[in-house]
Amino acid sequence: MTVYIKPGCPWCIDVEAYLKQNGYQYKRIDVTADREAFQRMGEIFGTTSAPSMTVGDLKLADFGVDELVPFLKRHGL
Repeated sequence: MTVYIKPGCPWCIDVEAYLKQNGYQYKRIDVTADREAFQRMGEIFGTTSAPSMTVGDLKLADFGVDELVPFLKRHGL
């Protein structure tokens, strides 16, 4: 699980808190600190909105906890 975030983004803060509280292991990529990661995020998701995440071949772009929870359940994560 890789989560692309922008520090200070309220949705990113909420998503990271949810993942941590529920014991998920994930790789955190700060796209404001890494220009290549920012470009890669745009290529992967077709948007540069955060948070966005990949889990294997699965993608979820520009979401909050309300979208994250059903995504995780739908894919048995």
